[in-house]
Amino acid sequence: MTDFENNDEKPIVRDRRRIDPETGKVRQAPAEAEPGGHQGESPVTDEVDETHAAQAAEFTTEDAGASADTHPEGDKFGPAYVEETPAQDEAQSNLADLKAENAKLTDDLARSRAAQYNTEQEYANFVRRSREAASQAKDQGVADVVEALFSVLDDIALARQHGDLNGTFATVATKLENTLEQHFKVSRFGEAGEEFDPEVHEALMATPSSEVSVATIAQVMQPGYKMGDKVLRAARVAVSNPE
Repeated sequence: MTDFENNDEKPIVRDRRRIDPETGKVRQAPAEAEPGGHQGESPVTDEVDETHAAQAAEFTTEDAGASADTHPEGDKFGPAYVEETPAQDEAQSNLADLKAENAKLTDDLARSRAAQYNTEQEYANFVRRSREAASQAKDQGVADVVEALFSVLDDIALARQHGDLNGTFATVATKLENTLEQHFKVSRFGEAGEEFDPEVHEALMATPSSEVSVATIAQVMQPGYKMGDKVLRAARVAVSNPE
C-alpha cells in the first residue's frame, strides 16, 4: 500500500464561492493561516461578519419598494415641491400687485402728460392773447394820440390849402406828418375828384352833376385819417352825383 492509501485523512475540499448557495449571503474571504497552522483549514461554512454582511445586503426588494413609496419618481407633490408652493404663491401675488401698481402708474403718467399738454396749450394761448392785447393797446394808444392831434392836423391842412403854410411852420408841420406816417402808419386821405366810398367818406352835402358818371368827391371839408387799414376818422366831403 502506498502512503496515500495508508493515510486515514480525507481529502480537503475548499469552497471558494463568494455567495453561499444555501444562505444567499456573501462569504468573507478566507483568513490567513495562523503561524504554525495549515492555511485554509477554516470551515467552508464560516459566515460573513454580521456588520459587513448587513452593509452588503441591506438594500432588499422591500427596502427598495419602501424607498420608492417615500420618494416616487416624478412625484410633483413631494415634500420639496410642497415647501416651494407657498413661495410661488407669494411670488405670484407680488407679481399681481406689481402689475396693478404698474397699470396705475401708467394711468397716472398719461393723466400727467395730458395735464401738461393742456397747461402748455393754455400758456401758448395766454402768450398769444397777451401779445394781441399788447399790440391792440399800443395801437389804441397811438390812435388816442392821433385823435387828440386832429385839430392840429386840420389847421395844417387848411393852412396848406390857403397857401399860408410856409417857413419854419411848414417845416415843423411836415416833420409831424412824416413822423406819424413813418412810425405809426398814420396817413391822410380824401382828395377832390376821388370816387365816393361810403366806407371811408362822410358826405355832408351832395349836388347833381352832368360831368360825372359816378358819385365823386367835389370838395374835401375835413380830410380823413387812417392808421394802417383802420379808419380813425372818415373824410368829410361834398359829393357830385350823376344826373
